Amino acid sequence: MLPTRRLLLGAIAAAALAGPTSAQTTVTITHALSLDSHYGAGSQAFKEVVERLTQGRFQVNIQRNDNEREAIEATQIGTQEFTITSTGPVGNFVREVLVLDIPFLFRDYAHARGVLDGPIGQELLAKFTPRGLIGLAWMENGFRNLTNSRREVATPADVQGLKIRTMENQVHMRAFQTLGALPTPMAFSELVPALQQGTVDGQENPIPVIVANNLNQVQRFLSLTRHVYSPAVLIANPAFWNRLNAQDRAAFQEAAKAAVKANRDRVSADEQRGVALLRERGMTVRTEVDTAAFQAALAPAFEQYNRQFDAALIARIRDWKPGS
Repeated sequence: MLPTRRLLLGAIAAAALAGPTSAQTTVTITHALSLDSHYGAGSQAFKEVVERLTQGRFQVNIQRNDNEREAIEATQIGTQEFTITSTGPVGNFVREVLVLDIPFLFRDYAHARGVLDGPIGQELLAKFTPRGLIGLAWMENGFRNLTNSRREVATPADVQGLKIRTMENQVHMRAFQTLGALPTPMAFSELVPALQQGTVDGQENPIPVIVANNLNQVQRFLSLTRHVYSPAVLIANPAFWNRLNAQDRAAFQEAAKAAVKANRDRVSADEQRGVALLRERGMTVRTEVDTAAFQAALAPAFEQYNRQFDAALIARIRDWKPGS
């Protein structure tokens, strides 16, 4: 064999051994909010860590997709590699996750984050794999609060008759039906036009989402009901994930941890400044809400949740303490 040909074949063999990790690969991550949001903060941290730890072999493309169910489907079939989504539509794919949407399940952020970062959270993430998804890490939206354009809400009676946009989530819808409201499920991308046109009277979201989307422009009243803690989850496409070698997979896992921290830090910051900011923007904010009355009014729904889900799991979540 001629020396030149030997050298050429040797170079080809070396390239083959190096595999696809030696070439630059672009991956896409989507979420439903602006870059200047808690999802934006998480996705940007994810991008920075992936690109740094892989020396730029992987480039992360961040895109917005207001339709979270569509984004989950795209991640499942592989037309994109990652998505950050609220758990609202996830229950349509991984039914067990719906347990997290039970009203007044979590006492505070320490409780919610402790549960999701511990064994219970890991058990729930493991449920994603049989459904054609990889659950990488729990992120968050925060505690959900009620806004509307008709009246202040302080008691369950104030909710009766209100047309409330909800996610496509049977747990949320049952809660509002029990309270006498008219839940109207729709994609987040349809929310602002629906509020402008009066198709719905109100909606419920965490403070960071209300702030990031300027919902004060189409809603007058905000009540700090904190009725549901809203997790988010970072999901990966299984085919892409399974193709990664051990080193690159570790890099993406580190990036997921960085995304969680950045996301939660932004939620905490938005919670601290958000209510004052929404007041400045003209919203009437009700800080005192009769939480006990809301819980009592939801008793029939709680009974249904105990039949629908694993009652022992609900109790484990409710009874969680630091170190448990």
